[in-house]
Amino acid sequence: MRKDIEVIAFDADDTLWINEPKFRETEEKFCQLLKDHLPAETVSAELYKTETANMALYGYGAKAFVLSMIETLLRITDHRTGAELVQKVIAMGKELLQQPVEVLDGVKEVLIQLNGNYRLVVATKGDLLDQERKLLHSGLEEHFHHIEIMSDKQTDNYRKLLKNIGCQPEHFLMVGNSLKSDVLPVLELGGYAVHIPFHVTWAFEEVENTIDSPRFLEAKHISELLTMLA
Repeated sequence: MRKDIEVIAFDADDTLWINEPKFRETEEKFCQLLKDHLPAETVSAELYKTETANMALYGYGAKAFVLSMIETLLRITDHRTGAELVQKVIAMGKELLQQPVEVLDGVKEVLIQLNGNYRLVVATKGDLLDQERKLLHSGLEEHFHHIEIMSDKQTDNYRKLLKNIGCQPEHFLMVGNSLKSDVLPVLELGGYAVHIPFHVTWAFEEVENTIDSPRFLEAKHISELLTMLA
């Protein structure tokens, strides 16, 4: 890792705290709700199809997920479902939005050690209110110099982030669990990236790229950052 890193940005969901397993639990409940109509794997496939089709309109996060569940429910039941099932989906969404925040092991300790030597940034995508809530309840907000909740995490979004924080790509390091969102766009800009895989990954974030770059490293645990930067 180069010694002239000035800014370290962290993805939030499944990098700082647990997120995807909670969506999976909600999806399992949704599939159970529709068990009399289609097998669970078919319901999941239909939901994913709806989510990806709605991405440009709804973006990411729990609220977009709920809207896609309702649309999928109506399609699968051929619009013959009663309001009771729709209400159950809405209740699932509210429960998801009120889940406690579970910070991943080692995160706080690493942030404490890095703070003071680097400018620390949260660079995440998703629903604004939900991400703000999770950050507040995580107890981690005080460790960051800047919070950026992005509509997406494409190259142009990172270019805007770098402009906002006044950092050149060669001085920027992104840390996250998604190769698609946290690594590839940053490498394209000329920055550095550390991939920390999470045991559950949303299908939309999966890529098959083999990355061969001197500006890319992979870690099994966030604590390895300290060694990489030493």
